[in-house]
Amino acid sequence: MIHPEDNQQVQEQWKKDIGDLHLLYDYDAKNPETNEPEKWRYEMWFSHEDRITYAIHGGPMAGRYNYQKADYQCIRPGELWQCNWLEETGTICSLVYDIPNGKITTLLGFSIGHWENPEKAHGDKRNPEDFERWRGLAKLGKSQSDRFLLNDQATILESFRGKGELKPIDPTLPTI
Repeated sequence: MIHPEDNQQVQEQWKKDIGDLHLLYDYDAKNPETNEPEKWRYEMWFSHEDRITYAIHGGPMAGRYNYQKADYQCIRPGELWQCNWLEETGTICSLVYDIPNGKITTLLGFSIGHWENPEKAHGDKRNPEDFERWRGLAKLGKSQSDRFLLNDQATILESFRGKGELKPIDPTLPTI
């Protein structure tokens, strides 16, 4: 959903700025086991006014293909957009797209089940077994406050319109 909902100018700006936009970007990260520098490649498609579609190609979550119900907020038209969503794993995601600087800034509140079991978070939501396994990750840990917070910034490598290599989704399918 695009916020504010009742502002037609913002709705039109979404179409201009990020509607159907596909981004490939790299985080300059550290390997969680060795602490050595490495690139974590992500692919994001702002596919619908209330959905995102993405793939993770690098880092501990590499091999994850997903789509989620998302909320978009216009911070500054033509410059800054925020996209927020909740994963079926219990992970909370907040992404800010800085258009003029070609950056993605994120805060990820990984459920402890998701962070400590990254290999179980691999797969594709379209596969019912993967979807159910991911839901189980949300139940691990002592409480909802048992999380790993990851703040990071990525550099956008490519920006284009359309699905690219990502599979289109049925926007009526459940996300959690």
